[in-house]
Amino acid sequence: MPLGLRIGLTGGIAAGKSTVGARFAALGVPVIDADDVARQVVEPGTPGLAALVRRIGPDILDDHGALDRGKLRERIFTDRPLRRAVEGVIHPRVAEVLTRWTETTDAPYGVLAVPLLFESGMAAMVDRVLVVDVPEDVQLRRIMDRDGWDEAAARAAVASQLDRLERRARAHDCIDNRGTVEELTQAVDALHHRYLKLGGGHLPARHE
Repeated sequence: MPLGLRIGLTGGIAAGKSTVGARFAALGVPVIDADDVARQVVEPGTPGLAALVRRIGPDILDDHGALDRGKLRERIFTDRPLRRAVEGVIHPRVAEVLTRWTETTDAPYGVLAVPLLFESGMAAMVDRVLVVDVPEDVQLRRIMDRDGWDEAAARAAVASQLDRLERRARAHDCIDNRGTVEELTQAVDALHHRYLKLGGGHLPARHE
Protein backbone atom coordinates (compact mmCIF):
# COMPACT_ATOMS: atom_id res chain seq x y z
CA MET A 1 0.00 0.00 0.00
CA PRO A 2 1.17 3.56 -0.62
CA LEU A 3 1.83 6.12 2.08
CA GLY A 4 -1.20 7.70 3.68
CA LEU A 5 0.49 11.14 3.78
CA ARG A 6 3.68 12.30 2.07
CA ILE A 7 5.65 14.94 3.98
CA GLY A 8 8.33 16.85 2.10
CA LEU A 9 11.10 17.91 4.48
CA THR A 10 13.31 20.70 3.22
CA GLY A 11 15.24 23.79 4.28
CA GLY A 12 18.35 25.77 3.52
CA ILE A 13 21.84 24.36 3.83
CA ALA A 14 22.86 23.86 7.48
CA ALA A 15 19.35 24.57 8.75
CA GLY A 16 19.08 21.23 10.52
CA LYS A 17 17.17 18.99 8.11
CA SER A 18 19.25 15.93 8.93
CA THR A 19 18.58 16.28 12.66
CA VAL A 20 14.86 16.62 12.02
CA GLY A 21 14.84 13.63 9.69
CA ALA A 22 16.74 11.56 12.26
CA ARG A 23 14.16 12.41 14.92
CA PHE A 24 11.28 11.33 12.68
CA ALA A 25 13.13 8.07 11.99
CA ALA A 26 13.69 7.55 15.72
CA LEU A 27 9.92 7.83 16.17
CA GLY A 28 9.46 4.95 13.74
CA VAL A 29 8.49 7.08 10.75
CA PRO A 30 9.67 5.91 7.31
CA VAL A 31 12.19 8.46 6.03
CA ILE A 32 14.00 8.59 2.70
CA ASP A 33 16.83 11.05 2.12
CA ALA A 34 17.17 12.43 -1.40
CA ASP A 35 20.86 13.15 -0.78
CA ASP A 36 21.47 9.45 -0.13
CA VAL A 37 19.54 8.55 -3.27
CA ALA A 38 21.46 11.17 -5.27
CA ARG A 39 24.72 9.49 -4.26
CA GLN A 40 23.40 6.06 -5.21
CA VAL A 41 22.26 7.06 -8.72
CA VAL A 42 25.77 8.24 -9.66
CA GLU A 43 27.81 5.43 -8.17
CA PRO A 44 30.49 3.90 -10.41
CA GLY A 45 28.95 1.80 -13.16
CA THR A 46 25.54 3.49 -13.04
CA PRO A 47 23.82 5.10 -16.03
CA GLY A 48 23.65 8.28 -13.95
CA LEU A 49 27.41 8.62 -13.63
CA ALA A 50 27.88 7.82 -17.31
CA ALA A 51 25.38 10.56 -18.18
CA LEU A 52 27.24 13.08 -15.98
CA VAL A 53 30.54 12.28 -17.66
CA ARG A 54 28.98 12.66 -21.11
CA ARG A 55 27.41 15.99 -20.13
CA ILE A 56 30.30 17.53 -18.19
CA GLY A 57 33.48 15.61 -18.93
CA PRO A 58 35.75 13.03 -17.24
CA ASP A 59 37.51 15.60 -15.06
CA ILE A 60 34.72 15.20 -12.47
CA LEU A 61 36.02 11.69 -11.68
CA ASP A 62 38.68 10.81 -9.13
CA ASP A 63 41.59 8.45 -9.72
CA HIS A 64 39.35 5.43 -9.05
CA GLY A 65 36.65 6.40 -11.54
CA ALA A 66 34.20 7.57 -8.89
CA LEU A 67 32.55 10.98 -8.81
CA ASP A 68 34.74 13.55 -7.07
CA ARG A 69 31.96 15.13 -5.07
CA GLY A 70 34.08 17.78 -3.43
CA LYS A 71 35.39 19.06 -6.74
CA LEU A 72 31.95 19.03 -8.34
CA ARG A 73 30.33 20.74 -5.36
CA GLU A 74 32.81 23.61 -5.44
CA ARG A 75 32.17 24.14 -9.14
CA ILE A 76 28.37 24.02 -9.13
CA PHE A 77 27.97 26.67 -6.43
CA THR A 78 29.58 29.28 -8.69
CA ASP A 79 28.61 27.97 -12.14
CA ARG A 80 24.86 28.06 -12.67
CA PRO A 81 24.82 26.38 -16.14
CA LEU A 82 26.93 23.57 -14.75
CA ARG A 83 24.62 23.20 -11.76
CA ARG A 84 21.61 22.99 -14.08
CA ALA A 85 23.35 20.32 -16.14
CA VAL A 86 24.12 18.24 -13.07
CA GLU A 87 20.59 18.62 -11.74
CA GLY A 88 19.19 17.64 -15.13
CA VAL A 89 20.93 14.30 -14.81
CA ILE A 90 20.39 13.61 -11.10
CA HIS A 91 16.96 15.01 -10.24
CA PRO A 92 14.85 12.83 -12.59
CA ARG A 93 16.62 9.71 -11.34
CA VAL A 94 16.10 10.71 -7.72
CA ALA A 95 12.44 11.50 -8.36
CA GLU A 96 11.94 8.05 -9.86
CA VAL A 97 13.34 6.36 -6.75
CA LEU A 98 11.28 8.55 -4.41
CA THR A 99 8.11 7.84 -6.35
CA ARG A 100 8.63 4.08 -6.10
CA TRP A 101 9.28 4.46 -2.37
CA THR A 102 6.02 6.35 -1.75
CA GLU A 103 4.09 3.74 -3.71
CA THR A 104 5.49 0.77 -1.81
CA THR A 105 5.82 2.11 1.76
CA ASP A 106 2.83 1.24 3.92
CA ALA A 107 2.50 3.75 6.77
CA PRO A 108 0.17 6.55 7.91
CA TYR A 109 2.82 8.99 6.76
CA GLY A 110 6.39 9.13 5.58
CA VAL A 111 9.04 11.80 5.19
CA LEU A 112 10.83 12.64 1.96
CA ALA A 113 13.87 14.72 2.91
CA VAL A 114 14.71 16.75 -0.20
CA PRO A 115 17.02 19.78 0.18
CA LEU A 116 16.02 21.18 -3.24
CA LEU A 117 12.35 20.23 -2.93
CA PHE A 118 11.04 23.37 -4.65
CA GLU A 119 13.96 23.95 -6.98
CA SER A 120 13.76 20.40 -8.35
CA GLY A 121 9.98 20.39 -8.84
CA MET A 122 9.64 17.48 -6.40
CA ALA A 123 7.24 19.46 -4.22
CA ALA A 124 4.53 18.14 -6.55
CA MET A 125 5.23 14.66 -5.14
CA VAL A 126 4.24 15.48 -1.56
CA ASP A 127 1.06 16.39 0.31
CA ARG A 128 2.58 18.76 2.84
CA VAL A 129 5.87 20.64 3.07
CA LEU A 130 7.81 21.00 6.31
CA VAL A 131 10.56 23.63 6.22
CA VAL A 132 13.38 23.78 8.75
CA ASP A 133 14.59 27.35 8.89
CA VAL A 134 17.30 29.51 10.44
CA PRO A 135 18.41 33.08 9.60
CA GLU A 136 21.14 33.43 7.01
CA ASP A 137 23.77 34.51 9.51
CA VAL A 138 23.21 31.27 11.43
CA GLN A 139 23.49 29.27 8.20
CA LEU A 140 26.79 30.94 7.31
CA ARG A 141 28.27 30.35 10.76
CA ARG A 142 27.23 26.71 10.77
CA ILE A 143 28.57 26.08 7.26
CA MET A 144 31.94 27.62 8.10
CA ASP A 145 32.18 25.77 11.41
CA ARG A 146 30.96 22.43 10.04
CA ASP A 147 32.66 22.31 6.65
CA GLY A 148 35.63 24.61 7.17
CA TRP A 149 34.64 26.85 4.27
CA ASP A 150 35.48 30.52 4.05
CA GLU A 151 32.69 33.09 4.08
CA ALA A 152 32.65 33.56 0.31
CA ALA A 153 32.11 29.84 -0.30
CA ALA A 154 29.44 29.68 2.40
CA ARG A 155 27.57 32.63 0.87
CA ALA A 156 27.76 31.04 -2.58
CA ALA A 157 26.22 27.85 -1.18
CA VAL A 158 23.35 29.76 0.43
CA ALA A 159 22.79 31.86 -2.71
CA SER A 160 22.53 28.72 -4.86
CA GLN A 161 19.31 27.75 -3.08
CA LEU A 162 15.83 29.23 -2.99
CA ASP A 163 15.44 32.40 -0.93
CA ARG A 164 14.57 31.35 2.63
CA LEU A 165 11.60 33.72 2.90
CA GLU A 166 10.09 32.28 -0.27
CA ARG A 167 10.70 28.78 1.04
CA ARG A 168 8.90 29.64 4.28
CA ALA A 169 6.00 31.19 2.38
CA ARG A 170 5.48 27.99 0.43
CA ALA A 171 5.57 25.70 3.47
CA HIS A 172 2.61 24.17 5.26
CA ASP A 173 4.64 23.76 8.45
CA CYS A 174 7.85 25.43 9.61
CA ILE A 175 10.33 24.72 12.40
CA ASP A 176 12.55 27.58 13.54
CA ASN A 177 15.80 25.84 14.46
CA ARG A 178 17.63 28.61 16.27
CA GLY A 179 17.01 27.00 19.65
CA THR A 180 18.27 23.95 21.47
CA VAL A 181 18.22 20.32 20.35
CA GLU A 182 15.56 19.70 23.01
CA GLU A 183 13.34 22.40 21.53
CA LEU A 184 13.82 20.97 18.07
CA THR A 185 12.90 17.49 19.32
CA GLN A 186 9.74 18.82 20.94
CA ALA A 187 8.72 20.57 17.73
CA VAL A 188 9.21 17.39 15.68
CA ASP A 189 7.30 15.30 18.23
CA ALA A 190 4.35 17.69 18.07
CA LEU A 191 4.28 17.49 14.28
CA HIS A 192 4.56 13.71 14.47
CA HIS A 193 1.29 13.46 16.38
CA ARG A 194 -0.37 15.88 13.99
CA TYR A 195 0.80 13.97 10.92
CA LEU A 196 -0.39 10.67 12.40
CA LYS A 197 -3.88 12.13 12.73
CA LEU A 198 -3.80 13.55 9.23
CA GLY A 199 -2.56 10.22 7.88
CA GLY A 200 -5.41 8.40 9.56
CA GLY A 201 -3.47 5.73 11.38
CA HIS A 202 -0.74 4.76 13.78
CA LEU A 203 2.73 3.37 13.40
CA PRO A 204 3.62 -0.17 14.49
CA ALA A 205 5.01 -0.41 18.01
CA ARG A 206 8.78 -0.21 18.15
CA HIS A 207 10.75 -2.89 19.98
CA GLU A 208 13.79 -1.51 21.71
